[in-house]
Amino acid sequence: MRPVNILYVHSHDTGRYIEPYGHAIHTPRLKKLAEEGVLFRQAFTASPTCSPSRACLLTGQYAHSNGMLGLAHRGFSLNDYKKHIVHTLKEHGYTSALSGIQHVASYDSRNKREAYQVIGYDQCLTSDGGEAHEKASQFLDDIGDKPFFLSVGFFETHREFPGRHPDENAGFTMPPAPLPDTPEVREDMARFKQMARSLDRKVGVVLDALERNGLAGNTLVISTTDHGIAFPRMKCNLEDSGTGVMLLMRGPCGFSGGKVIDGMVGQIDIFPTICDLLEIPKPDWLQGKSFYPLITGEKKEVQDELFFEINVHAAYEPMRAVRTRRFKYIRRFNSYPRPVLPNCDAGLSKSVWLGNGWAAHTPDEEALFDLIFDPNETNNLLLNEARKNMPEVAGALADMRDRLENWMILTKDPLLGPEGLNLPEGAKLNPRSDTDPNAINYVDINDKGKL
Repeated sequence: MRPVNILYVHSHDTGRYIEPYGHAIHTPRLKKLAEEGVLFRQAFTASPTCSPSRACLLTGQYAHSNGMLGLAHRGFSLNDYKKHIVHTLKEHGYTSALSGIQHVASYDSRNKREAYQVIGYDQCLTSDGGEAHEKASQFLDDIGDKPFFLSVGFFETHREFPGRHPDENAGFTMPPAPLPDTPEVREDMARFKQMARSLDRKVGVVLDALERNGLAGNTLVISTTDHGIAFPRMKCNLEDSGTGVMLLMRGPCGFSGGKVIDGMVGQIDIFPTICDLLEIPKPDWLQGKSFYPLITGEKKEVQDELFFEINVHAAYEPMRAVRTRRFKYIRRFNSYPRPVLPNCDAGLSKSVWLGNGWAAHTPDEEALFDLIFDPNETNNLLLNEARKNMPEVAGALADMRDRLENWMILTKDPLLGPEGLNLPEGAKLNPRSDTDPNAINYVDINDKGKL
């Protein structure tokens, strides 16, 4: 076994909107991390909502397999917390610590256990994302020779956004691709950029602590986020604008040199990659695939397909998708005839869409996108009569449907069963009603979780 420390640094709602991905967003420490390490251009979450995304990364399992169908603070949990990566690492001599947000467990009132104890961390430095960087820095100052897994979770770049930085002119700000270029959207994005600055500064504090303690050369840094930014058709959506995430890694054994990797990878692949790096056996429950061959240069691709799901965020909205290099296929289950508006965070950009009739739109129950000619996934080929019946499109549709169905069967996706998802009793959901898009009046799930 290689005794490599692991620093897992994660944010809320950042997508790929940082400087190393070409955006005019002032994040110099993250840029430097990319220049010293490895940047993945095609990295994706398996489930673009807060708790499920993290749960998939930390267990190496899809959300419907690990049990995290919704948000931890609303009554959802892992089926088995022993599958969290800290337990595998503990078997190989690692100590584990949590600093800041974790978002995969809640306080266990029955057994009087704090969330970090439910997960299995050895210690909790703080549960406050605002001071996570400071506590993590102190931990790194005091750590001895024992290898560690340190999770540092930040609230940034979650809404609500603060005011703009003095150097940010909203008039000179580019809106995110799915949204129109209006003053409101530009202002919204300018405020996001201020939160990204804060994230970058805090990450820098932790990286500085690695350096001054002589730990940087023997620590694998994993810097990522849970999903796309909290704007319409991004967070909590299965287009790339929702599933695409930043992923920067720096460390020994090839994770260095400013490499840029274009091979598709999923966050679900990080756990098995760590196993390969540390030269330890992979647990038999892992559903991801190690991308370590991309690091060593042995391969250019390790995945020819990636799978995604959404079940519950604020409200119930089950969807599944499969992505290849060329195509994306998305299918809605238990469809709702209007946008599920509570699953989009309130903000200036959402108000622009609502003010122009978004609430009356009908979502497509099935969609196929050509990612070469339509990288922003705005032209559903199944609605384009001129292309729908072309042999290449018809063949792609059949192939993508088969891929998705085979994956759902292989992973025993409960959506294929007669009862559908079995949500935990007492879980809290917003109503899907479009009459009150920001409602907080929860609907308790009873009758064995049926809706």
